[in-house]
Amino acid sequence: MSGDGYWYDASAEGTQILAALRRFRAAEEHFRRQLVREMGMNITDVVAIRHVMAAEQAGAALTPRDLADRLEISTASVTTLLDRLAGYGHLDRVAHPTDRRKVVVRATAHAHEEVRTRLAAMHEEMARIAAAVPPHCRDAVVGFLDAMAGHFAGATGPADHDPAGT
Repeated sequence: MSGDGYWYDASAEGTQILAALRRFRAAEEHFRRQLVREMGMNITDVVAIRHVMAAEQAGAALTPRDLADRLEISTASVTTLLDRLAGYGHLDRVAHPTDRRKVVVRATAHAHEEVRTRLAAMHEEMARIAAAVPPHCRDAVVGFLDAMAGHFAGATGPADHDPAGT
C-alpha cells in the first residue's frame, strides 16, 4: 500500500486525480456533517428533504413508499422520519392529486427557505468553479465523474466495501 492510503503504488497512473477526488469527498463529507449539525437533524432527514424537493421540482408526487424506496429504509422508518420532519415544520403530508387513497409528501415553505438560506451561496460558488473548467476539458471531467459514479453504484458486494473511503 502506498503512503497516501491507496491500495496501489503511488506512482500508478492517475494517482493525483484519485488523491484530489479523495480530498473532495472528505471536504464534502465534512460539509454535510456540519450542515446536519447546524440544522439539528440527521443525515437521513436532510437526504429525505432533498428527495422531496427534487420530486417537487420535477413535478412528481412523492409518496411515503417512494421515499422509503429512495432512502432504502422501511416504511415504518419513513413514518417515524416523516413525523419528525413534520414536527420540525419541514414536511407536510397532503392528499395525492389524482389518487385520494394515497398521501404525498411535500416540503414546506420553511424547508425551502432554510435550504435556500444555507445552500444558495455554496451552490453559486460550485457553479462558478465548474464554469472555470476550460471548455475543452469539460467532457473529460464529466466522463471521469460519471465513470466513478457508475463504479460506486456497481460496488455493492462485501469485497467492494471499504469503510476508510479509499
